Amino acid sequence: MGLDIIRLNDIRRICDEAECLADGPTVSAAIDRMASDITKRLFNADPLVLAVLNGGLILTGNLLPRLDFPLELSWLHVTRYGHHSQGGEIKWHASPNTNIQGRTVLVVDDILDVGHTLLAIIGQLRGQGASEILTAVLVDKQHDRKALPGLKADFTGLELPDRFMFGSGMDYRGYWRNAVGIHAVKDL
Repeated sequence: MGLDIIRLNDIRRICDEAECLADGPTVSAAIDRMASDITKRLFNADPLVLAVLNGGLILTGNLLPRLDFPLELSWLHVTRYGHHSQGGEIKWHASPNTNIQGRTVLVVDDILDVGHTLLAIIGQLRGQGASEILTAVLVDKQHDRKALPGLKADFTGLELPDRFMFGSGMDYRGYWRNAVGIHAVKDL
């Protein structure tokens, strides 16, 4: 067996052994609730929606068809994790390519863990002149290590335990963003 086959088998094993924290219908219902709350808040705001790549891509793709109002879409790419299970230095791969000056901006990401990445994004957008910055995350990981006490997104789909998760946009070492539902890695 080559190294690639062994690695792929390990990646498959991670998924096979994982605990399902939220199945597909539960995730879909959470996105429906988020969409309803976002629509109430932003219906007349002409917002710019920014998908945070790569994790926020799937949530954004599932959320947008549920938002029945005019909006503009763009993206940014910033990470603290890369393919690791522990966060590190914040790395900006791409800033938004749209004028943010005076705009209401909705930042969409997969998970609020500690919050360093989300706070860095908010700081960057403030510096670019956004008039209002709102945040939406599929998962708020429940623990007491937030970057700021009481840090919360403006719109949250699910509150889940402090486990290493994948699926619905979240990854395990670059894999399983495509897994339906949200799963916790065994023993990690």
